[in-house]
Amino acid sequence: QVQLVESGGGLVQPGGSLRLSCAASGIIFSIYAMGWYRQAPGKQRELVATVTSGGSTNYADSVKGRFTISRDNAKNTMYLQMNSLKPEDTAVYYCNAARVAINFWGKGTLVTVSS
Repeated sequence: QVQLVESGGGLVQPGGSLRLSCAASGIIFSIYAMGWYRQAPGKQRELVATVTSGGSTNYADSVKGRFTISRDNAKNTMYLQMNSLKPEDTAVYYCNAARVAINFWGKGTLVTVSS
């Protein structure tokens, strides 16, 4: 049974920080590319950041310099450190695991940035 479980979402003021976690089970975590996606109200799901099995990272332009994606293969866990949060970062954040044509998704964690 493949499971991706996100945690760490919540309410934060603009300029604040949050750290999201994605705990994976049922896959050989170390060989999967991992990523964070988000979906804001009324918008389509978009890529936020990815980290390959080799540790290479990519970020959406909107989060470059503010967010940092990382993975700990010993813990089967991926993280997203979010700093300098803006109201437009408000969204449900989803964890993704991908290898070749295979994709798995978590159920999401809500991040709300509001004063």
